[in-house]
Amino acid sequence: MPSTVPSLPRGYRSRPANVHDVPAIHALVAACERDAYGYVRSTAGTVAAGLARPGLVPESDTVLVLDRAGRLVARAWVHRRSEVDVHPEHRGRGLGAALLDWAEARAREAGDDGIVQTVPDTDSGAVALVRSRGYGPLATAWLLEFTMPAEPAVPEPPAGVTVRAFRGGDAPAAHVLVQDAFDAWQQRRQAYEEWATHTVEQPSFAAEQSSLAFVDGQLVGAVLALGATGSREGHLEQVAVRHDQRGRGIARLLLRHTFRAFHRSGRHSCTLWTHSDTGALELYLRAGMTVRHSSTVFRRDLRAQ
Repeated sequence: MPSTVPSLPRGYRSRPANVHDVPAIHALVAACERDAYGYVRSTAGTVAAGLARPGLVPESDTVLVLDRAGRLVARAWVHRRSEVDVHPEHRGRGLGAALLDWAEARAREAGDDGIVQTVPDTDSGAVALVRSRGYGPLATAWLLEFTMPAEPAVPEPPAGVTVRAFRGGDAPAAHVLVQDAFDAWQQRRQAYEEWATHTVEQPSFAAEQSSLAFVDGQLVGAVLALGATGSREGHLEQVAVRHDQRGRGIARLLLRHTFRAFHRSGRHSCTLWTHSDTGALELYLRAGMTVRHSSTVFRRDLRAQ
C-alpha cells in the first residue's frame, strides 16, 4: 500500500487503481478530453497501456477518487511524470490541489528530483493552479490536424524509396527505427514490450493505414497510426525517419500515404501530437497540418522543498 494518501475534501474517498477500473477511468478521461478539446482522443486501450507501463506500481503510483455514490470523479498517477484528471462537474472543490499534493509526495518518496504535468492551455484554472505551486513551463505540446474534404494527393517517392503498408513482421524493425529516431529528445529508450503496448499491440492500431518506407530493403521511415472504432478521425501515433535519410521528403511522403489511406477508409481528418523538444512542428505545418490545440508541459523542482 502507498505510504502517501491524498487528503481529500469532505465527501470523497480514494483507493489505488487496478485493471478492472479501465472502463471507468476511460470514461473519466473521455469527459475531461471532451471538455478540453471538444472530442475524445483516448481509448480504453491507451488507459490500460498506461496502467501497465514498466515500473509503475498501481498500488502506490495511482489514486482514484470516488464520490459518495461510488462514482469515479478524479484520478492521478505518477511515474517519472504525472497526470491528474478531475471530472468537469467536480472541479473547483479542491480535488486537483489534493491530487497534486499526493503526486508530489509520491514523487519525493520515489526519489525523483522533479515532477512534470501537462496542462491544456485552455484550462485556465489548472494553469493557474500549477503556476501557483511553483511549476514552470518546460515545453509546448500541439495537437495538429489534417482535414481531407477530398482525397489528398501523394507525391512521387524520392529515387530508391519504396512505400507500403505495415505488416505483422515489421514490428521489431519499426521499434528500432523509432527508438533511434527519438534518441535526441526522449528521456530513455523503450524496450520492445513497452513500445509495442502503446503502438502495434493497441486494439486500435491501424496497420493498413500505417506507412513504411524502404531503401534497398531496409526500413528507413515509418508513420504508425491508430484508428479507434467509431472515431471519425485517424491518429498518427509515431512518425520517424532514419537520421541518414532525413531531408529527402520521406516524412511528408509517408504522411500523405497515411492521410490517403485514412480518407479511403472513410475518415476525413487525422490528428497528431508533437511537442517543442522534437523540433518537428515546421515539418508538419509544411505537410499541410494545422494547430488545433496547444498544451504546456510544466515542471516543478522537488529538490529545494
